[in-house]
Amino acid sequence: MSVGNQNSPVGSQETLIRYATDGDVSVLLELFEKSRLEGQIRENDTGADLDHLVAGYFESKDSGFWVAEHDAIIVGMIGVQRIDDNAAEIRRLRVRKGFRRRGIGTRLMEHAISFCRDKQFLKVVLDVRIERSPAIELFGAFGFLHGRERDLDGRKLLDFYLDLYTDTSESQ
Repeated sequence: MSVGNQNSPVGSQETLIRYATDGDVSVLLELFEKSRLEGQIRENDTGADLDHLVAGYFESKDSGFWVAEHDAIIVGMIGVQRIDDNAAEIRRLRVRKGFRRRGIGTRLMEHAISFCRDKQFLKVVLDVRIERSPAIELFGAFGFLHGRERDLDGRKLLDFYLDLYTDTSESQ
Protein backbone atom coordinates (compact mmCIF):
# COMPACT_ATOMS: atom_id res chain seq x y z
CA MET A 1 0.00 0.00 0.00
CA SER A 2 1.36 3.42 -0.85
CA VAL A 3 1.24 6.33 1.55
CA GLY A 4 -0.51 8.80 -0.76
CA ASN A 5 -4.12 9.94 -0.37
CA GLN A 6 -6.51 7.01 -0.46
CA ASN A 7 -10.29 6.72 -0.49
CA SER A 8 -12.40 3.80 0.64
CA PRO A 9 -16.03 3.44 1.59
CA VAL A 10 -17.17 3.88 5.17
CA GLY A 11 -20.89 3.45 5.19
CA SER A 12 -22.23 5.12 2.07
CA GLN A 13 -19.60 7.86 1.88
CA GLU A 14 -15.87 8.10 1.34
CA THR A 15 -13.13 8.45 3.92
CA LEU A 16 -9.90 10.10 2.84
CA ILE A 17 -6.56 9.48 4.56
CA ARG A 18 -4.39 12.54 4.02
CA TYR A 19 -1.41 14.31 5.52
CA ALA A 20 -2.37 16.59 8.38
CA THR A 21 -1.71 20.31 8.00
CA ASP A 22 -1.28 23.22 10.39
CA GLY A 23 -4.90 24.10 9.65
CA ASP A 24 -5.98 20.79 11.24
CA VAL A 25 -4.35 21.44 14.63
CA SER A 26 -7.43 22.83 16.37
CA VAL A 27 -9.52 19.80 15.33
CA LEU A 28 -6.73 17.40 16.31
CA LEU A 29 -6.49 19.04 19.73
CA GLU A 30 -10.26 18.73 20.12
CA LEU A 31 -10.08 15.01 19.24
CA PHE A 32 -7.19 14.64 21.69
CA GLU A 33 -9.18 16.38 24.46
CA LYS A 34 -12.21 14.14 23.85
CA SER A 35 -9.89 11.16 24.31
CA ARG A 36 -8.70 12.68 27.58
CA LEU A 37 -12.30 13.08 28.78
CA GLU A 38 -13.05 9.47 27.83
CA GLY A 39 -10.07 8.40 29.94
CA GLN A 40 -8.11 7.08 26.99
CA ILE A 41 -4.93 9.02 27.70
CA ARG A 42 -2.69 9.69 30.66
CA GLU A 43 -3.34 12.75 32.79
CA ASN A 44 0.26 13.93 32.30
CA ASP A 45 -0.02 13.71 28.50
CA THR A 46 -0.29 17.30 27.34
CA GLY A 47 -0.61 16.73 23.61
CA ALA A 48 2.13 19.32 23.04
CA ASP A 49 3.30 17.47 19.93
CA LEU A 50 -0.03 18.35 18.31
CA ASP A 51 0.55 22.05 19.02
CA HIS A 52 3.84 21.71 17.15
CA LEU A 53 2.76 19.38 14.36
CA VAL A 54 5.26 20.68 11.83
CA ALA A 55 8.26 20.49 14.17
CA GLY A 56 7.20 17.18 15.69
CA TYR A 57 6.21 15.29 12.57
CA PHE A 58 7.01 17.11 9.31
CA GLU A 59 10.50 18.52 9.73
CA SER A 60 11.88 15.00 9.49
CA LYS A 61 11.27 13.05 6.30
CA ASP A 62 11.10 9.97 8.54
CA SER A 63 8.06 11.14 10.54
CA GLY A 64 4.52 11.95 9.49
CA PHE A 65 0.99 12.63 10.71
CA TRP A 66 -2.25 11.78 8.93
CA VAL A 67 -5.93 12.36 9.40
CA ALA A 68 -8.98 10.39 8.34
CA GLU A 69 -11.54 12.74 6.86
CA HIS A 70 -15.13 11.67 6.32
CA ASP A 71 -17.62 14.00 4.65
CA ALA A 72 -15.15 16.91 5.20
CA ILE A 73 -14.91 16.15 8.97
CA ILE A 74 -11.73 14.87 10.60
CA VAL A 75 -12.76 11.60 12.24
CA GLY A 76 -9.37 10.08 13.05
CA MET A 77 -5.66 10.67 13.32
CA ILE A 78 -2.35 8.83 13.60
CA GLY A 79 1.30 9.84 13.77
CA VAL A 80 4.65 8.16 13.21
CA GLN A 81 7.82 9.53 14.75
CA ARG A 82 11.30 8.24 14.07
CA ILE A 83 12.87 7.32 17.42
CA ASP A 84 16.25 6.12 16.17
CA ASP A 85 17.94 5.07 12.94
CA ASN A 86 15.99 1.82 12.66
CA ALA A 87 12.80 2.35 14.67
CA ALA A 88 9.65 4.43 14.74
CA GLU A 89 6.81 4.93 17.19
CA ILE A 90 3.16 5.01 16.22
CA ARG A 91 1.45 7.74 18.21
CA ARG A 92 -1.90 9.44 18.61
CA LEU A 93 -4.16 6.82 17.03
CA ARG A 94 -7.63 8.21 17.67
CA VAL A 95 -11.00 7.74 16.01
CA ARG A 96 -13.95 9.99 16.82
CA LYS A 97 -16.52 8.19 18.96
CA GLY A 98 -19.33 8.02 16.40
CA PHE A 99 -16.97 6.56 13.76
CA ARG A 100 -15.38 3.69 15.69
CA ARG A 101 -15.73 0.07 14.55
CA ARG A 102 -16.05 1.15 10.91
CA GLY A 103 -12.53 0.32 9.71
CA ILE A 104 -11.04 3.79 10.12
CA GLY A 105 -8.54 2.76 12.79
CA THR A 106 -7.51 -0.18 10.61
CA ARG A 107 -6.94 2.09 7.62
CA LEU A 108 -4.92 4.53 9.71
CA MET A 109 -2.76 1.67 11.04
CA GLU A 110 -2.26 0.30 7.51
CA HIS A 111 -1.18 3.74 6.42
CA ALA A 112 1.28 4.18 9.30
CA ILE A 113 2.82 0.73 8.90
CA SER A 114 3.15 1.20 5.15
CA PHE A 115 4.96 4.49 5.80
CA CYS A 116 7.32 2.67 8.21
CA ARG A 117 8.05 0.00 5.59
CA ASP A 118 8.67 2.66 2.94
CA LYS A 119 11.16 4.33 5.29
CA GLN A 120 12.79 0.92 5.91
CA PHE A 121 12.38 0.95 9.66
CA LEU A 122 13.19 -2.41 11.22
CA LYS A 123 10.95 -2.00 14.27
CA VAL A 124 7.75 -0.15 15.14
CA VAL A 125 6.72 0.41 18.74
CA LEU A 126 3.64 1.78 20.48
CA ASP A 127 2.00 1.75 23.88
CA VAL A 128 -1.59 1.58 25.04
CA ARG A 129 -3.46 1.60 28.32
CA ILE A 130 -4.55 -1.84 29.43
CA GLU A 131 -8.24 -0.83 29.39
CA ARG A 132 -8.21 -0.18 25.64
CA SER A 133 -9.07 -3.72 24.57
CA PRO A 134 -10.34 -2.74 21.05
CA ALA A 135 -6.99 -1.06 20.35
CA ILE A 136 -5.10 -4.04 21.75
CA GLU A 137 -7.07 -6.35 19.45
CA LEU A 138 -6.30 -4.09 16.49
CA PHE A 139 -2.57 -4.14 17.25
CA GLY A 140 -2.65 -7.94 17.52
CA ALA A 141 -4.36 -8.17 14.14
CA PHE A 142 -1.40 -6.31 12.64
CA GLY A 143 1.09 -8.71 14.23
CA PHE A 144 2.27 -6.48 17.06
CA LEU A 145 3.72 -8.45 19.95
CA HIS A 146 3.36 -7.56 23.61
CA GLY A 147 6.76 -6.47 24.89
CA ARG A 148 6.15 -5.50 28.49
CA GLU A 149 3.70 -4.09 30.96
CA ARG A 150 4.57 -1.03 33.00
CA ASP A 151 2.93 1.18 35.57
CA LEU A 152 2.71 4.93 35.02
CA ASP A 153 1.05 6.97 37.74
CA GLY A 154 -1.13 4.04 38.79
CA ARG A 155 -2.20 3.17 35.23
CA LYS A 156 -1.04 0.02 33.49
CA LEU A 157 0.49 0.53 30.05
CA LEU A 158 1.27 -2.21 27.58
CA ASP A 159 4.20 -1.80 25.22
CA PHE A 160 3.94 -3.46 21.82
CA TYR A 161 6.40 -3.88 18.97
CA LEU A 162 6.38 -5.07 15.38
CA ASP A 163 9.59 -6.34 13.80
CA LEU A 164 9.37 -5.32 10.15
CA TYR A 165 12.55 -7.16 9.19
CA THR A 166 10.79 -10.46 9.99
CA ASP A 167 7.37 -9.35 8.75
CA THR A 168 6.14 -11.74 6.10
CA SER A 169 3.00 -9.82 5.08
CA GLU A 170 2.88 -7.97 1.79
CA SER A 171 4.58 -4.61 1.89
CA GLN A 172 2.82 -2.37 -0.62
